[in-house]
Amino acid sequence: MKDLIIGENDAGQRLDKFLTKAFPSLPPGMLYKAVRKKDIKINGKRAFGDTLLQLHDNIKIYIKDEFLVKKSAVNYRRFDIDIIYEDDNIILINKPSGLVVHEDDAGSTDTLIGRLIGFLIKKGEYDPENEQSFVPALCNRLDRNTSGIVIAAKTASALRSMNEKIKKREISKFYLCVTVGIPPEGEFTAYHIKGDALVKIFDREVPGSKKIVTRFKVIKTYDTEPKTALIEAELITGRTHQIRAHLAHLGFPLLGDGKYGKNSVNKHFHVKTQLLHAYKIIIDDTTYQTEMPWFEDLLTKVF
Repeated sequence: MKDLIIGENDAGQRLDKFLTKAFPSLPPGMLYKAVRKKDIKINGKRAFGDTLLQLHDNIKIYIKDEFLVKKSAVNYRRFDIDIIYEDDNIILINKPSGLVVHEDDAGSTDTLIGRLIGFLIKKGEYDPENEQSFVPALCNRLDRNTSGIVIAAKTASALRSMNEKIKKREISKFYLCVTVGIPPEGEFTAYHIKGDALVKIFDREVPGSKKIVTRFKVIKTYDTEPKTALIEAELITGRTHQIRAHLAHLGFPLLGDGKYGKNSVNKHFHVKTQLLHAYKIIIDDTTYQTEMPWFEDLLTKVF
């Protein structure tokens, strides 16, 4: 039997979601059977899977202890992150190119989320042993080879707030990138289908597609052969590989992009990774911005 008291980072969740996160070894079938049999009680009363937990609720769980084991703590060895902004609720991190945000299929163990958690543990702001279900989380993702701003939530309430803002498109995201060719400026609409490795972009809606909208602004052009441009891309929608695939569809792929770009051009300029950097974000009318991205020196050398 387990006796739990709901804290601030646990309140506001459904009971079933909370227990699934708190006890990863608890089979869903056993969880819902315990609910039906009244073996889970909140403040001495019968609980339901969709019951919303309140601060200081007392939960008693009459299930064998072998199924009520917390996830083993991970030894977060790295905690070096480039902080753009931090308060009690969120932290904005400048992710370097080459670092994955979460563990991937390749089994990468050095991740941005791992470094963030290590950083917060070192600061004494997060203690896995004293948390029942919450883990600091990233609110947006960037590809391994895309650098720039990632939003992270330090509390459960901040995570819900940021996710709601992103869902309602209340957070504006701007990227710097270098294109092969000089694209037109303005707002462009297309339709996106996510595949296993690549996405496909269509001019018209097709079965299974989702609408995407991207704004492009040319900042500087380079008199190279072929011609290239430094542009600002603003995401109105946020889909997998949206900027990369949308620009390639328009005929202006990112320089260095091995998936959607032109390998012959990448080799010509000796660029081995995509030149894409999430440099600016606007939250609640406040602008957060990085310095010029890591490829500034590269631009000088190439152009």
